[in-house]
Amino acid sequence: MTLHRPAALAFLLTGLVISLPAQGVARRSPPAGQELLGQVFNIIANTAVDSIPVDSLYERAARGLIASLNDPYAAILSPDEQARFQRQSIGNRYAGIGALIRSQGGHVTLFRVFPGSPASKAGLTDGDRILQVDGRDVSNMIVDSVTGMLLGVPATPVRVTYERYPALRPITTVVTRGVIRTAAVPFTLMLDGGIGYVPIQRFNQTAAEDVDAAVRELARNGATKYVLDVRGNPGGDLDAATVMAGLFLKPAQEVARVQHRGQEPMIYHAEATLPIGNDAPIVILVDGASASASEIVAGSLQDHDRALVIGNRTFGKGLVQTQRILPSGWAVRLTTGKWYTPSGRSIQADHGGMGDERFVETDTAGGRPTFRSDAGRLVLGGGGVTPEVVIQRDTSTTPEQELARALGNRLGEFQNAAWEVARMAKPTTAAQFAVTQQWRDSLFVLTERAKMPVTRAQFDAAQDVVDRLLENQIAGLALGDGEAFRRGIATDLPMQEALTRLKAVQTQKELLAKAG
Repeated sequence: MTLHRPAALAFLLTGLVISLPAQGVARRSPPAGQELLGQVFNIIANTAVDSIPVDSLYERAARGLIASLNDPYAAILSPDEQARFQRQSIGNRYAGIGALIRSQGGHVTLFRVFPGSPASKAGLTDGDRILQVDGRDVSNMIVDSVTGMLLGVPATPVRVTYERYPALRPITTVVTRGVIRTAAVPFTLMLDGGIGYVPIQRFNQTAAEDVDAAVRELARNGATKYVLDVRGNPGGDLDAATVMAGLFLKPAQEVARVQHRGQEPMIYHAEATLPIGNDAPIVILVDGASASASEIVAGSLQDHDRALVIGNRTFGKGLVQTQRILPSGWAVRLTTGKWYTPSGRSIQADHGGMGDERFVETDTAGGRPTFRSDAGRLVLGGGGVTPEVVIQRDTSTTPEQELARALGNRLGEFQNAAWEVARMAKPTTAAQFAVTQQWRDSLFVLTERAKMPVTRAQFDAAQDVVDRLLENQIAGLALGDGEAFRRGIATDLPMQEALTRLKAVQTQKELLAKAG
């Protein structure tokens, strides 16, 4: 089934972005501030001790101007940054080999090779280390540079030399670049009780089509109830979000509205809908990292009593950005409006900048405004989507807490070390496996080698969390993301809550009634 919307302004939801052409500015006498800037610029360019190219000075000035705004989502993107943004966030199609790469233990490593991709067809697989691209050594290159070498014109060849554990000998293969479409739904699961599980990991331009296809396939396999999982999903394309939400609503129901200063609101309605009935029970799983497009889906279905939301309050990103492409290829993005759910809620939370491009919610006085769903249920505005069923975060045991404290800001390195163990374990991993002492020992050796501040006693005492980490990494690498998720359901509290509630009901109305 093809889902589409009329061509209009290209909205994006990395807070919501609209692309517009640059506008001309009438000539006038320079104001005092402009004259001041020019004078300071000339002094720096001509007399500063550290020589800085003029072009670099202009770029720094432009970036400084954007950074001085009280707008946490304002940005200026160079042509290269704009191209990367288009590839990762907007344009879900690009010409490459179809793999995600990252720096792993000082090596450029294939972290994920997409099924059916040019890389997969050429014999590459997850965990392979790239040594050369077209004969050029890439061992000391940053990941973005290697990615740039792998991208190119469709149907052109690229020669990749790699090594694979345990042989660790150079292997060269030719990969024919192809147009890659990154799936928004990487896998689906049929679970007991006729429950279909749909993880939504991105909102690219075909995300709604991916969800449509996933739900239809699950329905053909016997699903009558559904879990939509947008945990950790930071958002993406607005059209994808509104079309996706509309799949589960009645035709013409409002999905969301966007309000710009001094303009009539732009209202989005449900268009194409899924043939699963209006009362098939649906749960949406959310957390603090679910933002923008994820919040549009969760908020609209909550307002229309179409889904039970379970998890933790979402991030609260309800701003609209306008992106203006300059003739030079640079892009400037500014916040220009807000979007609202059908009940009139603004999802935007009060965020304060922390100086490292993260934003945290700050308390606001006077409480949060209240709204009503179609059926009269109370829903909260004033920042993020609040679940009907809030799941308290699992309290770690004392040994786990001690391990986390010992690792501190090196937790990411510890997780990378577990992935390295998974890479080595992959060739011998069977479908039914249990974490072995050899794998634990290998992980501890890697932590010692990296001089992480963890003692053997701390490591052994936290065996439960170490085993869960190893199991997840090994299952994902050796057996696939779907099997890794299935094995982790037993310790996934929000998922457990969703399954328990769905198994106890037959209709959405019953599901919501039992939530109180």
